[in-house]
Amino acid sequence: MSTAVRRYGFNLQWMFWKDPGAKPAPVDERVLDAIAAWGFDFVRMPCDYRFWTDGLDYAHPDERVLEVLDTYLDACRERGLHLSLNLHRAPGYVITGWESEHHNLWADREAQDGFAAIWTAFARRYRGVPGDELSFDLVNEPPSVGERGFTRAAHETVIRRVVAELRRADPDRPIVIDGLGGGHLAMPELADLGVVHSTRGYAPMSVSHYRAEWWPGSQGLPEPAYPGDYQGQHWDRAALRDFYAPWREVAAQGVPVHVGEFGCYDRTPNDVALRWLSDVLGVFASFGWGYALWEFQGPFGVIGHRRPGARFEQLDGFPVDRDLLELLQAHRVSP
Repeated sequence: MSTAVRRYGFNLQWMFWKDPGAKPAPVDERVLDAIAAWGFDFVRMPCDYRFWTDGLDYAHPDERVLEVLDTYLDACRERGLHLSLNLHRAPGYVITGWESEHHNLWADREAQDGFAAIWTAFARRYRGVPGDELSFDLVNEPPSVGERGFTRAAHETVIRRVVAELRRADPDRPIVIDGLGGGHLAMPELADLGVVHSTRGYAPMSVSHYRAEWWPGSQGLPEPAYPGDYQGQHWDRAALRDFYAPWREVAAQGVPVHVGEFGCYDRTPNDVALRWLSDVLGVFASFGWGYALWEFQGPFGVIGHRRPGARFEQLDGFPVDRDLLELLQAHRVSP
């Protein structure tokens, strides 16, 4: 098995966050056409289980919503784009707002049963779709050890159970698991599982998440510099390579690695963001790792951000950050 997943693309937030009354977004064919036309082949779709779940009835999804997921998959397949379905919010866990969940995925049987039921239902629904067209990314960014009693052992128990049940329903489905501690920490204890391990590209967060309202660590940070110092450490390309050493150790055991998310919030000065992104992407390329930018459109996106000084040009009907797009394109590694 290859130790690098060389797929490149974007996160699309079409079923991302269930506010009251929200509905899944319909397929935006212009977006998918642009992704394919610009030379990318990967779409990660972070989803909120509440779109198809009535209250706490995790095991009986709303078929009308699942049919929307079907349209996402069909549209990606038509364009040669691999779709990775991800539970960004799972029964009993979400990285931001976990306290609002009724159950705890890592401790409560009800949530664990619901989590397993969702994935086995997806496995049955999409059995027969080739593995190079669809993968399952089980749960977005598990927490740090100690948070609300979370442990590595609890995580391992849940993941091993769901992988086993999913494989009984669809033995050939590629499976992805996200790193702990918000996606950043490698999982050598699961190196034997035969799944893709998904890391993140947000270090240091003083650069990637400067003035991000939802991240408490952004409070009081000075305007970032890169290369530069954060919490007593100097960050440059060499430091970024060192940061991923635990992931490379796992990869050395034959584990495929992919970067499920990375990007820079648009409060970071554009020159700083581009220097940092160039080094981050250069490190990923040196490892042969594919990636998905968070996000296609929005404050981290290749379109829709507000960083002063960015060079926007019209491309296929979108106002595109040309420098960011060219960085993304230049750092793809051929299979």
